[in-house]
Amino acid sequence: MTGPSPFPSLRKSPPRGYLAAIRTIDKFTEVISYLFVIVIIPLIFANVYEVFSRYVLRAPTMWALDVTTMSYAALFMLGAALALLKGAHVRTDILWERFSDRRKGMIDTLALVLFFLPTMVVLFFISIDDFLYSISIDERSSSGAWTPILWPLRAVIPLTAFMLFVQGISELMKSAWAWRTGQFLTVHEKIEL
Repeated sequence: MTGPSPFPSLRKSPPRGYLAAIRTIDKFTEVISYLFVIVIIPLIFANVYEVFSRYVLRAPTMWALDVTTMSYAALFMLGAALALLKGAHVRTDILWERFSDRRKGMIDTLALVLFFLPTMVVLFFISIDDFLYSISIDERSSSGAWTPILWPLRAVIPLTAFMLFVQGISELMKSAWAWRTGQFLTVHEKIEL
């Protein structure tokens, strides 16, 4: 989109309340996501104990695989909002780098409004039902002899959808500003693998 923006630019910087909303959401996401890092403790403990038990004591555990799988799944899902904040999700850079900041803002705004935010709402409500059902039937894992309860892991899914939705609002505000003005409010570090 090389022509004028459909939103006439009235100022170079956003209103104070606009920036305050973005900063509040971003700080919320960052603080909560770093609190979720505590999930790494059972992940490390289960792996270290399993290796010690299996190879030193010659007595493997029946619970370490489930704890590792559940901890890693929770860590992965709960880190998604922080990844969105940091711009760590995958993009097709071959095309993306050719676009102006205004066009990038337009694409992100439309994608967030049409796809991302509605998907998070649907995921939230579906996963809340699954979580409540899991509690009601005392759902347990069938992957081994230990059979741990699954509702704590099921609770992570609506929590993740909520966190992604909230961070999506911040990203929508940033993208809409870029679409309107041709200037991004934040610049993400480009990570190449």
